[in-house]
Order: sequence, then structure tokens, then C-alpha cells
Amino acid sequence: MMKAGVVHAKNDIRYEEIEKPKVSSGRVLIRVKYTGICGSDVPRVNGDACHFFPNVLGHEFSGVVEEVGEGVTALKPGDRVAGVPLVPCMQCEDCQKGNYSLCRHYSFIGSREFGSFAEYVSVPEKNAVKFDDTVSFEKGASFEPATVALHGLRRLDYRGGKNVAILGGGTIGMMTMQWAKIFGAKSVTVFDILDERLELAKRLGADHGVNSGREGFMDQVNEITEGRGFDYIYETAGNTVTMKMAFRLAANKAQVCFIGTPTRELSFGVDEWEAINRKEFYLTGSWMSYSAPFPGDEWKLTAHYFKTGELQFDDSFIFRKIPLSQIASAFEMYKTPGLVRGKILIDSEQ
Repeated sequence: MMKAGVVHAKNDIRYEEIEKPKVSSGRVLIRVKYTGICGSDVPRVNGDACHFFPNVLGHEFSGVVEEVGEGVTALKPGDRVAGVPLVPCMQCEDCQKGNYSLCRHYSFIGSREFGSFAEYVSVPEKNAVKFDDTVSFEKGASFEPATVALHGLRRLDYRGGKNVAILGGGTIGMMTMQWAKIFGAKSVTVFDILDERLELAKRLGADHGVNSGREGFMDQVNEITEGRGFDYIYETAGNTVTMKMAFRLAANKAQVCFIGTPTRELSFGVDEWEAINRKEFYLTGSWMSYSAPFPGDEWKLTAHYFKTGELQFDDSFIFRKIPLSQIASAFEMYKTPGLVRGKILIDSEQ
């Protein structure tokens, strides 16, 4: 048996004892260290988005391999690993093309099958990525958002030597900014309405921070880009204001990627659509964080650059560390707008 945070109904997550998962062929058992609460977890506990009850959520996790099943060769007990939550079918047309994020017959650890808000979780061998002993478990639990950022960066035909704009200074925005720098941006500018986030962005390597909540911020844009606008724009907040702002910031022939997921209805006016026509910029979206061979370079490069230190994880990314036994209190915090500023990590060993 083991302890877990089990969702029984809307607003009903309980710390209780459930059966410890067994290890079958091709799978590994992981003793969970940390799990980050993702924005998608909140409506599954505080809303009506949970797929079934009872359920164990949690998909942004790190831990140590406890046991390996028959046929597992890439991992051994004692390995430090980050969890890869997507379980694609590997048979559909999209999977055959390596577009695992677009699989329609997928499972997902921590929503469609039991996840890591628990002392142990069982996953397929390929759903655990080994990381170096010098990489902290806190960083290990942030692999998933880091890979989402890198996948988004690569959704565009990204080349170094250009001016890049990051709209939104949250965790995904900070990760996207760092990836843009790692892969050779001429300059990276982060836009947010909070000065503290802009200061953090500069501390992590951003060339410029622009408070887009202030009048006249476009004067700074013109100064940074010499009046051209930005070559690459990544919207990471899922905010209607910043999504529409991308149309203003785009240079002629720019490329724009929406990484953030909007939560409100979004419409574009004639002037904005005319901007697409006149500037001939490219607009696309990004979903999850996978490529061939599964789970993809996104995960391999995250492990590498966390090891080298070029991809930084700032302590301010973490809002609180909360023991698994108090998981219900963590989800209560999200009911107060603006209270949670950063990532809540659930500690399965406390």
C-alpha cells in the first residue's frame, strides 16, 4: 500500500491509502520526490474537468527508479528520473509520423491513468528520462514545462541572430526566453505587466524587459528593433491581450507562435487581420512537447542543459513546497485569485 492524493469529486481531494502499483513488463516503478501542480490540474480538482473518479493526478514529476520490469534496459534502480506524461498509441497516422502530441488515442499519466500525486507511480520505460546526479529533484519536476517551451520554440523555423519577443513572464515564458538565448538569439525581450518578473527575466539572461501595462511601451519596442518589430514572437500567457499584442509587435515576414492556452473567448478585428495580410507574418500554435524518437530532443536537451547550467531554474519559480499529506490545502490556494504566484511543488516524501 501507499499514500496518495485521490480526487473523489469536484473540490474533494483526499490524502489516503491506496494500492501501490505493481511493475509489469516494460514498465518502471518510480518513488516520487516532487510533483508540480500544473494549471491543468486545478480545474480537475476545483472544477469539472477530471476524467473519472477516483483519480490520482500529477504529471510534472521527478523521482528515483525503485524497480524495473522485465525487458527494461535503459534504466535501473537508483536512477534519478523525470516523468514523461504522454503515452501515445504509437499506431495512428500522427504517431507514425512522429507527431505524438497530436495522437488521438493517447493515454496521459496523471489524468487518464494514475499519476504522481502519490508515493509511487508506474510508467512505461520510455516515460522516464534519466537526469544527472547534479540536477536537483526540483529541476527534475520542471522538465515538462521546460520541454513545452522548447517544443514551442521549434514550432517556428527558428534561427539565431534575430530579435525575439516573449509575451508573458511566467515559468513557460522564462524557459522559452532561455531556449531562445541558448540557440543564438540576437536579443530576447520579455513583456509582462509585473516589474518583478521583468527583473527575473533579466537575471536569467533576457536582454530587455518591457512593461506592456504602461503607456508608450511601443517606443521601447521601436528602439530595440530599430522600428522593424520582432522576427520571432512567442505568446506564453494564453492571455487575450498578449495574443492580440503579437500582431502589433510582428515585423514584416515575422513568425509567431501561440504556446499559451487561452481561457476566454478570443476574436480579432479587421485591423489585426490586416496586419497578417500586410506584414505577411506566419502564425501557428504549439501543443505539448514531443518529437521522434519518443519522447524527443525536447527531453534529451532539457536534461543536457540543466546539467550544464545553461538552462537555469530560479528559486522564485517555486511558490511553495507542500507535503503530500496537505495536498488539499494546495488546491484551496488556487481559489483565491492572484494568491499563487509560481509553482506549487507537492513533496511525496513528507
